[in-house]
Amino acid sequence: MAKKFASGLVFSTEQGRMCPECRNPVSECTCRKAQRPEGDGIVRLSRETKGRKGKGVTLVTGIPMDEKELKAYAKVLKAKCGTGGTVKEGVVEIQGDQRDLLVPLLEQKGWVVKRSGG
Repeated sequence: MAKKFASGLVFSTEQGRMCPECRNPVSECTCRKAQRPEGDGIVRLSRETKGRKGKGVTLVTGIPMDEKELKAYAKVLKAKCGTGGTVKEGVVEIQGDQRDLLVPLLEQKGWVVKRSGG
């Protein structure tokens, strides 16, 4: 089998190093910049047990932060709740039903918070 190499300009004498993904100069690279997720501006809290053998988790969706900031903020939320959790695809999962504790914490940031689901 033949190896496939990404073809593209790597260095230009006019502009210096080039980004292989967006093919812009590294100083003007658009693909590496953190992009904020688009949403309706409402942070939603829901509880889910499906696929977790009856164990409930609180899902926090719609937080307007990029991935790196979201992971740091999730760490703060988990510490305030005293439980574990994770961040998966822009959704913060916190173990247990923590909605009552999370609503005032999220509202302190100035976000509109709604409880969704059951």
